[in-house]
Amino acid sequence: MSLPEPPKLVLDKFIAEAIAATPAELHPFFESFKTLYTRKLWHQLTQKLFQFFEHPAAQRFRVDVFHRFVRDFETKLNPLRVAEMGVKVAKDIENPKIHLEFLSSLLSRTDTAKSPEAHILLLASIAHAKLLYGDLEGTKKDMDAALKILDKQESVESGVNGAYYSVAADYYKAKMEYTPYYKNSLLYLACVDLEKDLNKEERLSRAHDLSISAFLSDEIYNFGELLMHPILESLTGTQHEWITKLLYAFNEGSIGKFEALAPLFGAEPILQQNMPFLREKICLMALIESVFQRPANARTLSFKTIAEVTHLPVGEAEFVIMKALSLKLIKGSLDQVEEKALITWVQPRVLSREQIGGLAKRLEDWVDKLGKVEERIAPEVLVQGQ
Repeated sequence: MSLPEPPKLVLDKFIAEAIAATPAELHPFFESFKTLYTRKLWHQLTQKLFQFFEHPAAQRFRVDVFHRFVRDFETKLNPLRVAEMGVKVAKDIENPKIHLEFLSSLLSRTDTAKSPEAHILLLASIAHAKLLYGDLEGTKKDMDAALKILDKQESVESGVNGAYYSVAADYYKAKMEYTPYYKNSLLYLACVDLEKDLNKEERLSRAHDLSISAFLSDEIYNFGELLMHPILESLTGTQHEWITKLLYAFNEGSIGKFEALAPLFGAEPILQQNMPFLREKICLMALIESVFQRPANARTLSFKTIAEVTHLPVGEAEFVIMKALSLKLIKGSLDQVEEKALITWVQPRVLSREQIGGLAKRLEDWVDKLGKVEERIAPEVLVQGQ
């Protein structure tokens, strides 16, 4: 079964049948459709159609209106607006095969060269539909095709970017690939209005999944960007609120806070299952934070100091340093004879407000020391000048 080709539009017949089949509150829309269509006011007709498609009472009629009415004059409209309408009404098609056929047909009628944004939006929407229906291979193929076009554009509307990053994030979530999920999910959130575009449950789910991916990624060792994102407020007052505290514990490299929160991991089995990795990660973040907090001229650490910072036996301190070096979290050298590590560079970080405050305090101390040096040498300079 598939949607048949629409019959040639007979405007009066279509409007009469639509008014007979719909509730009274929708009738003014169809009267406006007739007037605007007759006068060929395509922009105004597009706006009125969007209003209709957004109306709660219109949901049962959206596919029919698009199929029998919009199809007649879609070439006269902005292709991106047509694609947006098509994506919206496709959600009302429950049959997976017809759903994909509907979107694919619209894609085939879209000129990629003239409207790359519409093409990207439709490809991303088709990829999302395939993901929902379990076709991961097809999802990835369409994602890659959309990204290839997207990368060539100087700028696109946020909704188009959002459509791509949304399906990319969901794809990597299904694949349990934490780093690309984290990155694409943050990019998706940059394209949407949290309050308008996501409901309460969606915000909570996104904040939860972002946090879990940050913990379990073997590439993300700085949570500052996530900690400053308003999406995290969705966890406040919920059963997941402790996850925010755990994020801060990791970002601060606080092993004590990590251990205090560890008994709650049972509520998140995936964290419990990855406890050895999480312990290794908190040790690395404790090391990074310790080095970051030290002045540039005091970054030679003994293995004993490293062991104290990471709460590990002295014999494991060298392994932690080598792991941090291999992950490019730090740069430096090891002196195995003297059992010391010279750290020359720490990975750039997005700082939390507390860390920025600490940095400001260090800057104040440096300015104070500079002032004292100036006070001490000023008399000598004056004497020499006389």
